[in-house]
Amino acid sequence: MEILKSVILLGVMGLIFGAVLAFAAQKFAVEVDEREAKILEVLPGANCGGCGFPGCGGVAAAIVKGEAPVNACPVGGAAVAAKVGEIMGVSADTGEKMVAHVMCKGSCSSAANKYEYQGIGDCRAAIALIGGPKDCSFGCLGLGTCVSVCKFDAIKVVDGVAVVDDDKCVLCGKCMEVCPKGIIAKKPAKQEVVVDCSSKDPGKVVKAKCSAGCIGCKACEKACPVGAITVENNKATIDYSKCIGCKQCAVKCPKNVISAGDISDRRIVAIDEEKCIGCTACARVCPFGAIEGDKKQPHKVDPEKCKGCHLCMQKCKKDAIKCVEQ
Repeated sequence: MEILKSVILLGVMGLIFGAVLAFAAQKFAVEVDEREAKILEVLPGANCGGCGFPGCGGVAAAIVKGEAPVNACPVGGAAVAAKVGEIMGVSADTGEKMVAHVMCKGSCSSAANKYEYQGIGDCRAAIALIGGPKDCSFGCLGLGTCVSVCKFDAIKVVDGVAVVDDDKCVLCGKCMEVCPKGIIAKKPAKQEVVVDCSSKDPGKVVKAKCSAGCIGCKACEKACPVGAITVENNKATIDYSKCIGCKQCAVKCPKNVISAGDISDRRIVAIDEEKCIGCTACARVCPFGAIEGDKKQPHKVDPEKCKGCHLCMQKCKKDAIKCVEQ
């Protein structure tokens, strides 16, 4: 009988507590915007933190509150941004894709070492020993700390230098956070022209430490027709908002420090006089003064001045400008 009373008492207490909890849950419930759940469904679920928020749930809540743009997820890219934009009822301005880039070309064959490192395979551990084994204090140590934190298999160490795969990189920023040298920067994915050196040492010092280092000679700065590259503190820097991709800086760099992809596409151009209407759009945009001609008259290209930047081709509405086969 006592056991039965106990069971009944526990049952009644359970009902009472359950009712109290149900009332409290309803009374103090936090209202959640249904759009947050919908956004969470379309996000990739990587929880990488590359968006700057604590996981996908964090960025979904921030987007709904207006604290983050609809294209805040770097992993999802344009496709996810479009879906999130549809949920939020706004246009997804995805902009240009940005990627991480290691600003160093100091490979095993080009960069000198101070000593042979035999410690833990981690750049942060190596730098504690008088700045690491590499003689250049700005050079990539190549021990792969950035590789270990990349969830997207976008970084590999090639010949002692970390290299980023632009196609796989989502710019989550993890590699930038852990690099003890701070030489991983972001750049537009489509931008081929990059200064692959972070050294701020004088040219004489750089030459003694690395055959692939920037010596601050300013040849690139002088060659740029639009002032997109400048040399400060012995280091060349590109302003991508100005760069037109003419690759003149890479051509003129005596140390081949500036990467520019395949420069064979810098073929000079010629104008088909039968198609040209003399609108002068090509002449106005040419940074080298290579196009001449009177208004409403066919224009001509001076092959000695043309550098193959192809800006004129982009401006010509009559498709009158073509590359000259070489």
